[in-house]
Amino acid sequence: MIDEIAAHCGSVLRSGSSVLEECYEFLYLVSAASSDGIMKLYESGGIKILASQMPSLQDGKFLLIDGMASCFRLVTGSHLMEISIKLLQLILSRISLDIIYNDYLPELLLTAIARQFAVLHTSLKFDALHLLNGILSPKDTAQFLAALRTLSKDNISDNIRIGIVAVLQNRVAPAERLQALFLAESMVSIYGEDWLINQVSASAVQSPAEMCLLLVLEQSRVEIAVLLNELAYLKYEAPQDTSATAEAIELKRRNVAVACSLVEKIIKLISNIGGNDGNLLDEGTLTKLIHQLNETIMVVLEYLEDAKEHGQKKGDDLLASVRIIGSYLAEVPLACKEKVQNLLGYMLSVEGEDEQSPFYAVCFLLPLLCQITMEIEGCKAMASCGGLKSVIDCFSKLVGPDGYMVEDNGCIFLACDTIMNLLLKNDKIQLTVDESSFVSLLRALAYWSGNTDDMSSMMMAATICALVFDYTSEEALLSCSDFNNTILGSLYELITRCLASSKQDTNVDMDLSEIISAGFSRWVHRYPHIREAMKT
Repeated sequence: MIDEIAAHCGSVLRSGSSVLEECYEFLYLVSAASSDGIMKLYESGGIKILASQMPSLQDGKFLLIDGMASCFRLVTGSHLMEISIKLLQLILSRISLDIIYNDYLPELLLTAIARQFAVLHTSLKFDALHLLNGILSPKDTAQFLAALRTLSKDNISDNIRIGIVAVLQNRVAPAERLQALFLAESMVSIYGEDWLINQVSASAVQSPAEMCLLLVLEQSRVEIAVLLNELAYLKYEAPQDTSATAEAIELKRRNVAVACSLVEKIIKLISNIGGNDGNLLDEGTLTKLIHQLNETIMVVLEYLEDAKEHGQKKGDDLLASVRIIGSYLAEVPLACKEKVQNLLGYMLSVEGEDEQSPFYAVCFLLPLLCQITMEIEGCKAMASCGGLKSVIDCFSKLVGPDGYMVEDNGCIFLACDTIMNLLLKNDKIQLTVDESSFVSLLRALAYWSGNTDDMSSMMMAATICALVFDYTSEEALLSCSDFNNTILGSLYELITRCLASSKQDTNVDMDLSEIISAGFSRWVHRYPHIREAMKT
């Protein structure tokens, strides 16, 4: 019986009846009481009607008839809005988002809820905030996100930005500020870093877009400082054998990852603006942003120092910390120089919760490592902490037969450049690398070059191979259990091909070609079978 009532409520809502308030209240009670009531309401089109009527409920007044009392009374739209939002919360808690996505309803919901998030000035604003996060949090629905990007930003994006600014610039509970950051992170993930700003007009002192950017970074800085402090207490001082502690640590790790992700994207945004001819942000705003970033990085470095002292190397919070450090130092490699050098070896050893050995931490640091190894001092820092082995292991995982999935090939070439920088300066820094690492590197180079037609990749592989051959010999390599004639033959073929290409192709990188040729002349006598490969 209850299910039948819920199924017919959609038609009552659609009719615009004067008993609208009673219908909303009754509909909520019926739907909450029945396990199938919500689905009946959904199937009858109730969610579409709720979303379409929400704009008319804001700040409106409705003349309702109380039949039992035979009198008229005025009901403000805020009460109807409250019930509408409760109904939407109930629907989203009971119906799979996959069903809603397939019916293309998120766009309709987001348009209505984002508007309320922008204009409401009551506690309902936070209910709208939570609803938006509930809809936008699952980012793996590509079809929905593609459709969302095509919608008018005036309908959703700008309204959400207005709401986030209102939450962050007013005195609200810390939990709601954190929810606002979650929403900002979702929007940046959907629309890109530029969502945080608009083109600044010439007469503007500080546009709303600048305000959003500044507020998001400032709140991210605060959250990172607070969350890392709480994590340090939970990990090193609180009782470790309780489920409550474990759950608290997991929750704070997820939260700090969101805040770090936002800061990382803001770093990327500032970097892109720096290379843009347009003056999107004035000098004063950039100064404020950089000051906040510096404070954030210092807090994160101190957290890593604390973790190092406690012998902690595993955790997604540590991995997020390394990632944000890597992003920042890729832009300003000389910042916090002493602290970074002291922590370099430790950061290269950090593992995510699901990792069996360091990989992602090294990937995050590769832009920095590539830059610092251009100088002797940076190479010495890498040599002293065994950094070359870490990069070799990372490279082997990137290009080997069980290669890790990465966003692009940038990591591969950064690893190559770092390895090459270190090997070229070995006479000044005295690298100590065990033979097993070189064997692993050569195996990876053989596999990589054998599975690509890109000449620049092959030239890079041949260059590193030529430099590694300086440290060993054909006889020594073939004595290794995990190395054989097939691998060596592939490397000989690679070097032979690259030497021939450098003579025939003027587009070949001549610097790399010279390194290969010079190396060949140094070690050819220790690799007697390479001449046979050249003849064939």
